[in-house]
Amino acid sequence: MTYLVNGRRFDDEPDPGQCLRTFLRALGHHGVKKGCDAGDCGACTVWLDGSPVHSCITPAFRADGHEVTTIEGLGSPGNLHPVQRQFRDAPGFQCGFCTAGMIMTSATFTEAQKADLPRALKGNLCRCTGYRAIEDAVKGVAGVARAAPGKAVGTSVGAPAAEDVVTGRAEFTMDTQLDGMLHLKVLHSPHAHARIVSIDKSAALAVPGVRRVYTWEDVPRRRFTTAIHTDHLVDPDDTYLLDHTVRFVGQRVVAVLADSVGAAEEGCRQVAVEYEVLPAVFDPEEAMAEGAPQLHGAVDPFVLDPVHNILVEIHSQIGDVDAGFAEADVIHEGTYFSPRVQHAHLETHGSIAWMDNGRLNVRTSSQSPSIAKVKLAHLFALRPDRLRVFCQRVGGGFGGKQEVISEDLAALAALDTGRPVSFEYTREEEFTTASPRHPMTLTVKLGAKTDGTLTALQVRNVSNTGAYGNHAGETLYAGGAAVMIYRCPHKKYDAFSVYTNTVPSGALRGYGMTQPAFAVESAMDELARALHMDPLDLRRRNIVRPGEPLLAMQEGPDDVVFTEDGLAKCIDLVDEALARTAEEPPPGPGWLVGAGVASSLHETAPPTEHLSEAWVTLGDDLVYEVAVGTVEFGEGTSTAHVQIAAQQLGTTPSRIRLVQSDTDRTGFDTGAFASAGLFVAGNAVLRAADAVRDRILEFAAAYTGEHLVMCSMDDESVRCGDRRVPLAELVAAARARGIRFTAARKAHGSPRSVTSNTQGFRIAVHPVTGEIRILHSVQATDAAVIINPAQVRGQVEGGVAQGIGFALTENHHVDADGAMANPNFRNYRIPAYADIPRTEVLLVDSADSLGPLRSKGIAECCINPVAPALANALHDATGVRHRALPLTPERIYRRLGDSASMTTRRRT
Repeated sequence: MTYLVNGRRFDDEPDPGQCLRTFLRALGHHGVKKGCDAGDCGACTVWLDGSPVHSCITPAFRADGHEVTTIEGLGSPGNLHPVQRQFRDAPGFQCGFCTAGMIMTSATFTEAQKADLPRALKGNLCRCTGYRAIEDAVKGVAGVARAAPGKAVGTSVGAPAAEDVVTGRAEFTMDTQLDGMLHLKVLHSPHAHARIVSIDKSAALAVPGVRRVYTWEDVPRRRFTTAIHTDHLVDPDDTYLLDHTVRFVGQRVVAVLADSVGAAEEGCRQVAVEYEVLPAVFDPEEAMAEGAPQLHGAVDPFVLDPVHNILVEIHSQIGDVDAGFAEADVIHEGTYFSPRVQHAHLETHGSIAWMDNGRLNVRTSSQSPSIAKVKLAHLFALRPDRLRVFCQRVGGGFGGKQEVISEDLAALAALDTGRPVSFEYTREEEFTTASPRHPMTLTVKLGAKTDGTLTALQVRNVSNTGAYGNHAGETLYAGGAAVMIYRCPHKKYDAFSVYTNTVPSGALRGYGMTQPAFAVESAMDELARALHMDPLDLRRRNIVRPGEPLLAMQEGPDDVVFTEDGLAKCIDLVDEALARTAEEPPPGPGWLVGAGVASSLHETAPPTEHLSEAWVTLGDDLVYEVAVGTVEFGEGTSTAHVQIAAQQLGTTPSRIRLVQSDTDRTGFDTGAFASAGLFVAGNAVLRAADAVRDRILEFAAAYTGEHLVMCSMDDESVRCGDRRVPLAELVAAARARGIRFTAARKAHGSPRSVTSNTQGFRIAVHPVTGEIRILHSVQATDAAVIINPAQVRGQVEGGVAQGIGFALTENHHVDADGAMANPNFRNYRIPAYADIPRTEVLLVDSADSLGPLRSKGIAECCINPVAPALANALHDATGVRHRALPLTPERIYRRLGDSASMTTRRRT
């Protein structure tokens, strides 16, 4: 067969049944991405004779004799197609994994299609941006600006990798092919709880191309936790690479290594496993009951109460809640439920491992290569100098890649065979085996005086950690943020993290605060209505203020510095915005209209130890190299780090070269999560850049004989009094004396500050269909000094979009046997372009006392108030309170007119 790809002829025969996506990637066109392999996400879009097609569902043979164009053939750096230029300049991407498909689709649009983007973009999904930036890109609206020397902060400069992203040349994890590469696939458990009696490998090993079959007997028997934190003791070591007991449907049972993905998959099908099926339990309340099946047994040293499957308990109290409720004029009590939610980052988990001169190299999709290295060294008893872990660009994370779940098996096989090994998750495996958000059931009880003053606040939180305890305790503690947001003399927080025979839960944007925020902010709205108060006025009366105790759930002293009253300002901004839009008409007659608000607080770094080290060096080419371990996966820290360095060094971002996320080339970095990529790593970059600047100025002062105070950076030179000395001259003079302008500095995530935000919605609800339409969305956030305005806006918009999915459409359905029933984009339903409104983003005028250049990270917290604000708006519109997510049309329709769930009562 003959193929013309990007103007080049190929005479190749595809494998039987091979799709065009894998065929093109085998030819080296890695801009064609895998997001779903089901025709749902559009990341694989290419042109076939000029028309866009999803290459994952297009048979390769259909391209025979036709012209295929991939993103690499559309344009190149320095010679961009107009639409590539528009996506660069908008900017129309964050992680960039969906960008090639977005560009290949939108570059074919007619003017009529541009005027109807909800329909035109229905085949392309983005999990990062919230789609407004993509709309701007399609319509040619530019947002990127150039920064003057020393004026980078506060400017919407473009991402360092922008041109590579829009041309498909930015390398993501799996965008490489090594000679002799083997492929690994996994056989997953069909049972929720079972003991493996026997495994017969013989038929699998007889499959042509199969090289190895690994069972629990073939791997190191070392406990570990897949969760990523610097302090590994906060998570239980309750996991093995492969185990003889399975505790959820989808757990790894056998790993098969073969010459091809197809052979490995066939090998998995040929493995014969005999199971002894054990009783299973899926509900955490049932798991805590007497007589429930025990998941980890009484001998497990990491479980607090193995008989009742309780991994962690928290019991904290200040004051006396019974006395507080006795003082109350009004009491509200309600129980609220938040389901599992999947990250749905378009790049699935994957790792490639190989040996090089006796060293293990692991290229992986991770939010923390430094800690992945620590875990792999532990699992395989490797000296740290015999191991390198690094990331290329990562296609989304949102906490889902704060785990070690693909690196271990790839490393095992590479160490065993000495050959390169690739292990890439399918989309179904993401849904059935990766770690979703913890389902939580929270009972909230509030007491207040008639003037709205809170007298008591009590929360009981039951968190379903699933079969293993990665992130179980930390997300449970994080839930206290929903309690600490309000000032109250009597508070109580009881929380339980419980093992069940379901997929292990993990870290997801909002990290343990999103679910309690839904509960507490919904309850506050219900309390306000019982008091006949405006919900915002109730919040204004009770929000915690600077100088007041913040971490009310912690007995000892804390390291949180709370000096800026951003939350009150956020509430006022949202109140004003909703008032401006109060007269927006509904979509048509009969629609019910309502408004709702919710707020949240978020610490700017996690309470566990967070560390980052940055190195800055002025090279002979007069470019500053900034080396920092933080991974870029769409959160924008790469751009922020470049801007911080350029600001401090008095230069432009174009003269900063970033080296990142490679344990051979960068210092230790705990990871890009909990907004620490800006707060911690940003401070490390700031300090290293300051140190290099000071060394240059001190040398320049001595070199010219001027006083140090008379010297200042001036882009490619240093001004010393009236003299302007080129940096090239200073570098040469320093070299001659054996001096290099380089420095390393570290930063820790302590002390920590607080950011805050408030979300408002005005919605319309159709009383017959239960459909919700968002008329106006607004979020005010306290980001302090803004490093990059376009990026801040994009992060908020993306967080709101994810929150809308969490609230309205997304639900990880588990059937009666513990298996996920909807493991694909088509049935799970993350929001598409048509589902997401444009969000008005309002920024509080403030400055942080601890962040780099007085800034704050806000990528994490912006999701927290979204779901409760929508639930509150729904109640305002319909008079019916929904205490369980998601708020789907069928649930809304069934509940219209039902007031039985209203439990607020007024004392007489």
